[in-house]
Amino acid sequence: MRSNDPGEPVPDGPRLRPLSARSVVLSLLLGTHPPELPARELGRLVEGFDLGGSTLRAALSRMVAAGDLRRTDTGYRLSDRLLERQRRQDESVRPRTRSWRGEWELVVVTASGRGPAERAELRTRLAGLRLAELREGVWLRPANLGRPLPVALDEVAERGTARPARPAAELAARLWPLDAWAGEARELLGHMGRTGRPAERLTLFAAVVRHLLADPVLPPSLLPAGWPGDELRAAYADYRRGLESEVRSLVGGSRPHAGGGAEGRRP
Repeated sequence: MRSNDPGEPVPDGPRLRPLSARSVVLSLLLGTHPPELPARELGRLVEGFDLGGSTLRAALSRMVAAGDLRRTDTGYRLSDRLLERQRRQDESVRPRTRSWRGEWELVVVTASGRGPAERAELRTRLAGLRLAELREGVWLRPANLGRPLPVALDEVAERGTARPARPAAELAARLWPLDAWAGEARELLGHMGRTGRPAERLTLFAAVVRHLLADPVLPPSLLPAGWPGDELRAAYADYRRGLESEVRSLVGGSRPHAGGGAEGRRP
């Protein structure tokens, strides 16, 4: 997340990553419930994102071989290991929160002798839980999320609750680059009126998902004034509804609650 002054104009808009054929397919399936599409309808959908049939077939073959997708009787479905990514993406759009009474979740890593890959994987897991690292091995966040910490953390860390002496808003500003997050969210919102082609919009909303996954989802009292998180979620929800309509029309309305998603990579 780069630093940015929200008051400065941003002439070039947000930095958007061009989407590969793999990313387009994953984006469509990550937003579909259940995450499966018939092969013919998937082919018709990706035509609108500047992908030809041969490119799609090559991408699907590689994704099945890599374990991203499973082949079904009629089409393709997300693999089991990507269902967790879909769950995280869904929660980034509709985070479950509860009233906050001043307590903070606290996780202190106690495991030792781990290699770099194991340490990096644990850091990714903790960041995915929207915890922030105060110092090496000490992670915390306000206890306002409607989810328990995984019991599996007990194998590598001690977890509990705390009431830090430092003022909560000051601590939150130290743990998360809130002004930078808000500034980039405003960039994304401002860029929405300047994209029209399906491929451009999918690229933009893939960036929106990545950004929402990095939202700490703090209690309102700890956020800077004018926080754009809810506005960004609403814009993405509108996009999903529009793409949902297209998906449902192609599959004949036989798949309830099918929606359009956007691939969000973990930071």
